[in-house]
Amino acid sequence: MMNRLTALIAAVLFMNVFLGLPGAMAGSDQKTDAISADDYALFDQVVAGKFLTSATQLVVIERMTRLRLSPDQEGPTTVGVFQEQDYFDGELPVDLVREFVSVNRSESRLEGRFHFAAGYRFATEGRLEEPEVSLARPVTVAGSMPVQAPSILDRLAFSRVARSLRNDHALLYVETLRSDGTGAGFLVWCRRQGRSWILFDTEVAWTIQVQAEPEGG
Repeated sequence: MMNRLTALIAAVLFMNVFLGLPGAMAGSDQKTDAISADDYALFDQVVAGKFLTSATQLVVIERMTRLRLSPDQEGPTTVGVFQEQDYFDGELPVDLVREFVSVNRSESRLEGRFHFAAGYRFATEGRLEEPEVSLARPVTVAGSMPVQAPSILDRLAFSRVARSLRNDHALLYVETLRSDGTGAGFLVWCRRQGRSWILFDTEVAWTIQVQAEPEGG
């Protein structure tokens, strides 16, 4: 009887230690949610190279990453979507496409780790969040006093970044959403040059434009 009791106590203590370990019970979800500093550097490069202007003082970013490549796509992106749409004339490396599909099977939460040359705020499902402590800095122009009405870039949303097996290619999706219902989505293909990355090519995945008023209407 004493041996059984001792074994039971030992088993309970072992489970408590195991459950207290970092990552226990998290499984693959923890790996999925981890976005590296290198990925944020690519996000910064895309924002600066494709969207920022000298007048932009505040950027609104969707908190959760995107799984789809167009507003009417149902469910996460698949290899079949790439084959059907023939993005980049089918020249994307196969392993890069597969990795993109794999890392974008579930949403990930973006953190305040962007470093482009403008202030930014996060939004969740279209609603602006309160500024995080690390982001709560006044928006200024060329060292002048804080402005009251900054020029705001319409909302941006990102996918996770996919990288090829050799880490010489990277692929990400970004979309811009405007308050008038218009917007566009882009696939950005990056290539490594030495220790740096270049925005090698961009494919327009979708656009929504303002409908022109019919003549005489």
